[in-house]
Amino acid sequence: MFDVDIWQEIFSTIRKNKLRTFLTGFSVAWGIFMLMVLLGSGNGLSNGVKAQFAENAVNVMWMWTGETSIPYNGLKEGRAVKFNNQDYDFLTTKSKEVEKVSSRYYLPNDILYSYGKEYGSFETSTCYPSLKEMENINIKSGRFINDLDMQEFRKVVIIGDEIRKALFKEEDPIGKYIKIGGVPFYVIGVSQSKKRNQDNNRSAYMPFSTAQRIFNGGNRVHTFTVTSKMVQTVEEAEAVNEKVRLDMANRHAFDPKDKRAMGSFNMLTEYIRTMKIFQAINLFVWIIGIGTLIAGIVGVSNIMLILVKERTKEIGIRKAIGATPFSVISLVLLESVLITTVAGYIGLVMGVGLMELINFGLEQATGAGGAENVFFKNPTVDFKTAVSATLILILSGALAGYFPSKRAASVTPIEALRDEN
Repeated sequence: MFDVDIWQEIFSTIRKNKLRTFLTGFSVAWGIFMLMVLLGSGNGLSNGVKAQFAENAVNVMWMWTGETSIPYNGLKEGRAVKFNNQDYDFLTTKSKEVEKVSSRYYLPNDILYSYGKEYGSFETSTCYPSLKEMENINIKSGRFINDLDMQEFRKVVIIGDEIRKALFKEEDPIGKYIKIGGVPFYVIGVSQSKKRNQDNNRSAYMPFSTAQRIFNGGNRVHTFTVTSKMVQTVEEAEAVNEKVRLDMANRHAFDPKDKRAMGSFNMLTEYIRTMKIFQAINLFVWIIGIGTLIAGIVGVSNIMLILVKERTKEIGIRKAIGATPFSVISLVLLESVLITTVAGYIGLVMGVGLMELINFGLEQATGAGGAENVFFKNPTVDFKTAVSATLILILSGALAGYFPSKRAASVTPIEALRDEN
């Protein structure tokens, strides 16, 4: 009966002060609503950028050659640096910093593809089987290059989906022969970029060894695509890059600091830097969100102080007829927790609901082909975060009511009855 009386009194107090209760609850609801929106937006930006990186392995590195611009060991500048097949062997067997390697020998961009009466000029990538994982090549049908294709110099090719449409229309290209530069190649697969990247869909892939032999490549390698060891810091990633550069500089007699002799781009360095930025953004979002929430909680605490002040005589009478300090504290504390929790839960549901609604809209736009390159994806708040926010609310509500309730419990009956407010 005692508990029922407390709740009846709490609801009676709330009904008597509807506007004050509403404004207090609104400040709390707004705080948690903004926290959910900020966290969801931060997640959306982070997921969008991660999706862009997902087009390739995050630890992939590209290397290409040029001309020396710095004299080295008695050799003049202006020398052409050229990769070769022996470099591939070195990178795959002796370089401790490298995990997977794929060579590329460039073919002209205007090389002619034809099938029956259909023809067109498309880009050709020559590669090893490992490139599929390094650049996350999506095979729509058929298969990718394998080791046997490389060893036997097979004239096989994987064509992009745009090439399939141009040459085959609605016909299945798997198992058909097309001519590339006048040479017949057997179609073993069709690739399709997950991001609907038209450049990738207009590219074809053929075995590097086959391209070298048929198109007079000799021993020449134009670029290397490699995956490096996974590390956690920018400094470690740059150290890996410099170690690989030093190895290649020693093999081709150029100064390791000569950027024009060998160019390189390490995706891992950029990925780590970007993720560090988003970690900082996420921390900032939490600080702003918690700050907004605290402002609402302070408002609840102030309202509870006013409430205690207004009910000083009533509290004195309660204590005079035998009310314990615990009963006084529980009355104020429960009211504070109730207002904070209910208002906060409403803000929580509205914030999470808004993020889910935005996510649904983005999924619909992506499905219709209208948001392929957007840097905003899945802007939702995970369940653990929502639970954490709820627990923070309950704890905050308890703290907001504790100090006013403690003040109320410390008032003696005589002091309370003398109060004129």
